[in-house]
Amino acid sequence: MSRGGPPAALVSGLSGAGKSTVLRALEDLGFEAVDNPPLLLVEELIRRAEAEGGRRVAIGVDARTRGFDADALLATLARLRCDAALRLELVFVWADETALLRRFTETRRRHPLTAGGRVQDGIVAEQALTAPLRDAADLVIDTSDLPVSELRRMIEQRFRADSKTQQGMAIALTSFAFPAGLPREADMVFDARFLANPHYVSELRPKTGLEDVVARFVRSDPDYDRFMMHVSGLLDLLLPRFVREGKKYATVAVGCTGGRHRSVHIIERLALHLVETGWHVTVTHRELARERGGPAAGVTRVADVPAIAPDQAQEA
Repeated sequence: MSRGGPPAALVSGLSGAGKSTVLRALEDLGFEAVDNPPLLLVEELIRRAEAEGGRRVAIGVDARTRGFDADALLATLARLRCDAALRLELVFVWADETALLRRFTETRRRHPLTAGGRVQDGIVAEQALTAPLRDAADLVIDTSDLPVSELRRMIEQRFRADSKTQQGMAIALTSFAFPAGLPREADMVFDARFLANPHYVSELRPKTGLEDVVARFVRSDPDYDRFMMHVSGLLDLLLPRFVREGKKYATVAVGCTGGRHRSVHIIERLALHLVETGWHVTVTHRELARERGGPAAGVTRVADVPAIAPDQAQEA
């Protein structure tokens, strides 16, 4: 967030994707949350909050909103952004159709856009209605495989009042396994499968890249140092340019075959490098989180202090 004044957030997205969770997280951060006011009141609520001492306000708007019109909402957003005293961001949360269908089945709720029809029809209709908002959003969050605790952590990192991220942009680092699919939210993806694989060393197979014995093995590959130098250098070049373009959040993903060894260690090394150069970093090890049934210590965290020790980094 680069401009002055108190922040305001418009939160939209698909039903079942986590909009309510985002609003509750913002409310816990001190925002005054208003869910689904009539569309004509959105601008008034934000301007009144500004006039009354700059209250932080978060407004939920989706296809259920009375008088919903994506183009009209974007026009309101454009008018508000002409006010230099306002800092306003549009957050859009979504999930893939499979995840949404599963959630509606588990909760036995009907889709708000289908009074008695198929949930799938409602999902498709809502995707079409809200597509302009997703395209225009400052932050798009895919919650298909995202635990609720990690969604809250992402919002807290982005909107907390004491955030001191470098030049206003936060970085998410994610390790993953290529066979399980690319992280949908990734802005940049790097492939670590060319490095020697600890999986084929029997005593290393059950361990992870968070353990020093695995880290030493990964670093022993003759091409490891050159790879890390190029990736770190590329991030040093691109991230400040992202900031200049107004980007507020960037996700960098590193993948390997199993998502447990090489990619995990490399993400930890990148986290150390980025923290030392002033960026605020969140680390997620996707496959480790799935193995353990959700986020655990050292699997998903804000990386003010990376899991890898500085002396380990110097050994490389």
